[in-house]
Amino acid sequence: MRIFLAVLLVLLALAGGGAWWARDAWLSPGPLPEPTAIVVPRGGGTGAIGALLAERGVIGDPRLFMAGVWLTRGEGPLRAGEYLFPARGSLREVVSVLRTARPVQRRLTLPEGLTARQMATLLEQAEGLTGTVPVVDEGELLPETYAYVWGDSRAAVVRRAGAAMREALERLWKERAEGLPLASPREALVLASIVERETGMPEERGRVAGVFINRLRRNMPLQSDPTVAYAAADGGVLDRPLSRADLERDHPFNTYRIRGLPPGPIASPGLDSLRAVLNPARTDDLYFVADGSGGHAFARTLEEHNRNVARWRAIERQRGSRP
Repeated sequence: MRIFLAVLLVLLALAGGGAWWARDAWLSPGPLPEPTAIVVPRGGGTGAIGALLAERGVIGDPRLFMAGVWLTRGEGPLRAGEYLFPARGSLREVVSVLRTARPVQRRLTLPEGLTARQMATLLEQAEGLTGTVPVVDEGELLPETYAYVWGDSRAAVVRRAGAAMREALERLWKERAEGLPLASPREALVLASIVERETGMPEERGRVAGVFINRLRRNMPLQSDPTVAYAAADGGVLDRPLSRADLERDHPFNTYRIRGLPPGPIASPGLDSLRAVLNPARTDDLYFVADGSGGHAFARTLEEHNRNVARWRAIERQRGSRP
């Protein structure tokens, strides 16, 4: 009742000859010092919205705001959501934002090479999303940046990321090279996840994929350390160096012990790793090992590979001896 009386008094003042004052109040710059994003919750009436905007410094007098909304009610209702209010925005601009502006576009980046657990954590921590994170299978979500607005559900983002992965796999599978030792898009996804975890250098992905393709053709174990780490961490992220016991452990993801692909992905590969696996570099290489520069040294023969390994171990010893 008090709010109604306050608005009525403002309207009576306007009717009493203060049209010039009303126009000035409607068009004059507001108090907000810089552009600010504010969440306008659902279910709040004009009075509650005015009080919120006044509290956040967007407007000076919520009564004038309410009067302005009422006088321009034919232009449409106020909408809930997160909106960016301009610096020094007038009452007219503020009301227009609430009626016609697009909500603030937030972005959530799911980086390449994360496990399903890590992606679920990012979704849980994303400000403005609602609801719980659905169960996510390993490799199900395509690493990408996804736009959303305040109040969207986590389940909706998961559905979009899952659909993006399925669409990417279907499209790239149709464009694959001939004669690959991969029976299905699922197998391509598994191998791409290994390539993703093996190298962070884009220019190496095709060659790393080529090594694994060559080993699959020869029925050689992939001998990929990231698969062993995935097994040792029980599907998580290993926070210690691999041990000999890890390499010797019987586990379906231990590609030192099994031949062929593991039963599933070890992470979510990005588009570049998927492309690398489905159109790998043509190479005779069968081995690779870290070279100390962030990349890898590749080899066609075991003898050559052993020399590369010896160099890498010497680099490790040298690094370990530094103070």
